[in-house]
Amino acid sequence: MRRRLLPLLAAALLVVPAIPGAAHADPSYPFRDPHLSLQARVDDLVGRLTLDEKVSLLHQYQPAIPRLGISLFKAGTEALHGVAWSSDIDNGGAVVTADGTSFAQPVGLASTWDTALIERVGSAVGDEARGFHATNPRVWGLNLWAPVVNLLRDPRWGRNEEGYSEDPLLTGAISTAYGDGLQGGDPDHLKSAPTLKHYLAYNNEAGRDVTSSNVPPRVLNEYDRAAFRPALEANAATGVMASYNLVNGRPATVDPDLATLERGWSDYPLFNVSDAWAPTNLTGSQKYFSTQAEADAAVIKAGLNSFTVDDANGTPTVTAIQAALAHGLLTVHDIDVAVGQALSVRFRLGEFDPDGGPYAGIGPSVINSAANRKLARETADKAIVLLKNQNNALPLKPGGKVAVVGPLADTLYTDWYGGKLPYQVTAVDGIAERAGSVVSATGSDRIALRSVATGKYLAATDDAASVIADSAGAAAQFDADDWGQDVLTLKNVANGKYLGYNWGPFVTRDDQPNGWFVQQQFKLEPQADGTVAIRYAGYETTESWFGPNRYLTIDPDGKLALGSPDVAGAARFTKEVLRSGIDEAVAAARTADTAVLVVGSQPFINGREAHDRTTTALGAGQAALVKAVKAANPRTIVVLQTSYPDSIGWEQQNVPGIIWTTHAGAETGHAIADVLYGSYNPAGRLTQTWYRSDSQLPADLLEYDIIKSRQTYLYSRQTPLYPFGYGLSYTNFRYGKPGVGHGKVTLTVTNTGKRDGDEVVQLYTHQRTSRDTTAVKQLRAFQRVHLKAGQTKTVSLALSPADLKRWDQTRSRWVVESSVYDILIGASSGDIRQRTSIAVRGETIPARDLARPTRAETFDDYAPGVKLLDESKAAGTSVGSSAAGQWIAFKDARLGATFTAQVASLKATTIQVRLGSPTGKLLGTAPVAATGDVYKYAAATVPLGRASGHQDVYLVFGDALRVSTFSIR
Repeated sequence: MRRRLLPLLAAALLVVPAIPGAAHADPSYPFRDPHLSLQARVDDLVGRLTLDEKVSLLHQYQPAIPRLGISLFKAGTEALHGVAWSSDIDNGGAVVTADGTSFAQPVGLASTWDTALIERVGSAVGDEARGFHATNPRVWGLNLWAPVVNLLRDPRWGRNEEGYSEDPLLTGAISTAYGDGLQGGDPDHLKSAPTLKHYLAYNNEAGRDVTSSNVPPRVLNEYDRAAFRPALEANAATGVMASYNLVNGRPATVDPDLATLERGWSDYPLFNVSDAWAPTNLTGSQKYFSTQAEADAAVIKAGLNSFTVDDANGTPTVTAIQAALAHGLLTVHDIDVAVGQALSVRFRLGEFDPDGGPYAGIGPSVINSAANRKLARETADKAIVLLKNQNNALPLKPGGKVAVVGPLADTLYTDWYGGKLPYQVTAVDGIAERAGSVVSATGSDRIALRSVATGKYLAATDDAASVIADSAGAAAQFDADDWGQDVLTLKNVANGKYLGYNWGPFVTRDDQPNGWFVQQQFKLEPQADGTVAIRYAGYETTESWFGPNRYLTIDPDGKLALGSPDVAGAARFTKEVLRSGIDEAVAAARTADTAVLVVGSQPFINGREAHDRTTTALGAGQAALVKAVKAANPRTIVVLQTSYPDSIGWEQQNVPGIIWTTHAGAETGHAIADVLYGSYNPAGRLTQTWYRSDSQLPADLLEYDIIKSRQTYLYSRQTPLYPFGYGLSYTNFRYGKPGVGHGKVTLTVTNTGKRDGDEVVQLYTHQRTSRDTTAVKQLRAFQRVHLKAGQTKTVSLALSPADLKRWDQTRSRWVVESSVYDILIGASSGDIRQRTSIAVRGETIPARDLARPTRAETFDDYAPGVKLLDESKAAGTSVGSSAAGQWIAFKDARLGATFTAQVASLKATTIQVRLGSPTGKLLGTAPVAATGDVYKYAAATVPLGRASGHQDVYLVFGDALRVSTFSIR
């Protein structure tokens, strides 16, 4: 979701009344009786509302209704890994950032593989949500927009840190645990109301509101939907947020799943919300509807209950819905259903109970409590993954001199969905508590930029930036950090603030790179004459509305300006390196017993919401720093602190010890030291594949068909840098022979080392025979087990034949095929310690019966360029071709004598029916008439030549068209 960019409308213009008015309510109203059923209470309240009141409650800011004692209700407080931020309706909609407990980023939470821990984390976040709510309920709503359960299919996705894993089972388990904790354990009431983000198949930021995810039925059901289903089936979430993108040609905001499929997974009414401004995309960037009344009607019919649009101003939404009612696009019944679902979560939160429910007494004292700080450290400890430990380079011995160097050595960064850190323990801080002495260096070049034209230096003047200094004093010195992809940040030495753009003047006033557009990004472009030009690289420069100027110039008064569209008109500067960051780091490393090099990512740069990464490589400057420090001190340990996997092949080959942590909150430095010095034995495991290089990834980030493109550990046959589930320990574990029976797999695990430690036992299966391509291996169960040195425990992992089901696209249902299934148990997907197998007597998928009407989308294979598209704006999926010669295939099919298809096309074309291949035997060519509309279908038919038996049928398209169904009978 995107935070506010411009000031909001004044409170006087808002639809939302400012005064709750609960004191005027009649306490005898049945909807206030907690002894009645949830549905009875909802029905009573809906029955008391006027139509205008009902419509007003469909906006994100549900207004107060004083006559019924109903207060303002705001949907959406961000709480991805701690309460993060909200907006203040009484202060022009200003963003308010929380200063509570910030836990590890979600990819780090999942790296614990510890569902019991994550439920405790969720409970702590739920407590703090209640605590903030107690301070100001008009700011801190209890409908939380978390967790994110989009799968980490491709590590270049900008929002990688927000998700849990590339695996749907692990994602489902962690999201269920977090949701359970957020909700609390009361059977009838909610501590807070978690919302799963973002439904569905959303893994790219570039063009996210206009690109369509091409997801065939097997991938849709086995992968993308499978990540959302567990938390909803466990009643561990109260709704979903629809994603910005289109799925198979239809905007997710009007995906009919929201009204049908996913509501069937839960025992409770769901409160589904739009992402910020997404309803207006339907008439804007997506051009899906011509009027907002049509769009909003479709949104409601599709199953969304809350319009996150126009900030706190509900008037446009109310106006559009009223127009939809007036034109017959919606009925009062549609409104009653939608508002009833919207209100159901408020009942479960205890809002309409006389005593406020069992969680009403939680107050601000829980915020950043000692218990939560302790939990944050435990979580950060358990999330760390030991990637390499050659010759027992780790753990370190206490004492000695340690050089702690690198751009993340002595600073912690927050991310877009994190709050303010109430305190900070950096790697330097944590290591200093264990080492005899510490020397620190950032590894960043300290530079001065001197104007070629004036001879003056760029300097910080108060919080501004001007080229006025006569010498390179502290105000004219900047520490340049290289975050990869040629992007630098420039931190002023005198005031410790970052150089940034501010929609006019350049300033030096930001504590860290942040904001929606991250206006603290620059590129220093070398010129042929040895000078540099400064290119502004804030994210808004990629927007269509941003002006042409990208390069910095100098105004007559010395102030920096964004004054040139090209380098020819840019101001030229001489870059004076006052201190080499590498030289400083090398000097520190040479004097130390051990060098700890802390490198990684800045969470706002090169990978975050709205901006994908272009590469998985570590930034060139940081890579050079690692090589130099390692050359200076062979006892170098790399601490990689990132929001995503990096391709660190050189480091893996040459550095003796490597640990990975995500940005893990205020306790990050303690956790790093805990693991480096062995007071905590690392047991985190990777939740996604770490690739050797970009060449192991698809060329196109929009390749969503993981089966055909063989993505993720599930289908890839490549050898990665680190496999899914990977992580080392300071001890060793032996796996006993497994036994299978009674719905579980049982084995013993023994800690054969001299240290206590945790092992994450992972169970995978592989189906030996199938009609279709199946996974190389697939995670079916896991358990994190603590074992004392020398201890043996029996581990039981649930596995039944029903767990082996997959989607049968030929019949559009789940199936367990008859096959031998290998059971693979190990420490990662690439480290299998024990194997056994079971023979399952399931089904044999019969030959396709194409005499029945067959959905074209259920093909077995398809040509490049074929897309899945919306059959209509309301429901259904068609197959679309964009060029002659594209095809879809249906294998092992019984044939008939006549081919008939329902086809939409803007011009006359053909469909060929061929056998065996796209160029195989031609049985017939069906002429396709122009229907004049991509949503208007007509029959295309042709008698076929003789063919017998079961054949592979190929439909070869003559030109652009859409096919919804066909038959051969």
